[in-house]
Amino acid sequence: MRVREMKSRRFWLTMGALMVLALSSLPVVQAQNAAPKRKVRIAILDFDYATVQTNSAAMFGSNVDVGRGIADLLVTDLVKDGSYSIIERKMLDKVLAEQNFSNSNRADPTSAAKIGRLLGVDAILVGSITQFGNENKQQGAGGMGGGLGRIGMGGFSHKSSKAIVGLSARLVNIDTGEILGVAEGKGESKREGLSLTGGGGGWSGFGAGGVNFGASDFQQTIIGEAVKQATDGLAIEVIANAPKLTTRTISVTGIVAAVDHGSIILNIGSRAGLKVGDQLTVERVTREIKDPATGNVLRRLSTSIGTVKVIDVDEQSAVCAIATGAGYKEGDIVKTVTQ
Repeated sequence: MRVREMKSRRFWLTMGALMVLALSSLPVVQAQNAAPKRKVRIAILDFDYATVQTNSAAMFGSNVDVGRGIADLLVTDLVKDGSYSIIERKMLDKVLAEQNFSNSNRADPTSAAKIGRLLGVDAILVGSITQFGNENKQQGAGGMGGGLGRIGMGGFSHKSSKAIVGLSARLVNIDTGEILGVAEGKGESKREGLSLTGGGGGWSGFGAGGVNFGASDFQQTIIGEAVKQATDGLAIEVIANAPKLTTRTISVTGIVAAVDHGSIILNIGSRAGLKVGDQLTVERVTREIKDPATGNVLRRLSTSIGTVKVIDVDEQSAVCAIATGAGYKEGDIVKTVTQ
């Protein structure tokens, strides 16, 4: 009898231990199934290159927007890393054009913050090219260079040079204009030569006033080597700043201003925090409860109509497509919490 009791006790002890293990694993399962926190969303403005414009124009033989090239390279690095969600170039250019954003505003945190609010990002990156030139070493050979591929101005053509590129950037809070983080990048070519734009294999210069900094043949040039090194170094420091940034949560409430052939037009836009892709719930007020003494509205009773998705947005309005529901009318209330 005692043997049977001992076996029974062992059985229940074993079952109890198994149940404890099963229960203790539940939080892990729940954590794995939890929705992932979204990445911090940033926009990257073209870098200001006013202080190096003379050098870059002499190098390329024409004024080239090297600030745009640096920004595009940085976007590529950050997208590959995945620490941030980056606003696409087309959306950024559209807002910049609408706001008549000038090149002189590129390094201005206040102007950048305004653009960031219109884009609905968490932060915006502004940067400057602090150095884009050479470290000269006098050579015995004389003569002046000419055309693309030579520095060719101010007597530089008879000097062997290394390419040096310096970059600085700031991450700006779009609500306050506060600098949330800073980053720097420095690049110096391993090679030197009479032409900083030479040594690029099949590189044939530039067209339409621009240089594709992401092209492999450009990155094989002496200046391209320094540009890539500086941008990669800058990207590492920008990524290191990611923990300093937080995602913004914005409660948005508005009204359906019009219904036009299936499109829902709202009376709120990017100024309120809306951006393309946001979804909003739509409700219709069915009754207002008022205070008998004052006439003030105490509560509004409403019924759900459906959901809509933002497909286009400007500062004061948004156009939405119907996601669910039907029978939308002017005056319906829209609500969302964007993150």
